[in-house]
Amino acid sequence: MSGNVYVYIVVMAAVTYLIRALPLTLIRRPIKSQFLRSFLYYVPFATLSVMTFPAILSATSSPWSGLAGFLTAAVLSWKKKGLIFVSLTACAVVFVLELVLV
Repeated sequence: MSGNVYVYIVVMAAVTYLIRALPLTLIRRPIKSQFLRSFLYYVPFATLSVMTFPAILSATSSPWSGLAGFLTAAVLSWKKKGLIFVSLTACAVVFVLELVLV
């Protein structure tokens, strides 16, 4: 069984390397397409959002407290509050709701 683990690691490393190395070797000129450039610009933000949002909802015992913490953080961020204030306030909202809901 342990021999298969090494095969998995080697395959994963090769795939990861190819995904990063192929664009560097195949695309040598600057990308001129405005659509493609804007698409590639927003891919990291969309990927991070898709990975983070479900984790926010499932990190608490109730998805409602996670949603309330997310909405609190979103509103405070929209109002340009500081990162520490936003994160502490969102955590406090989740904490209080977890105490009330459970």
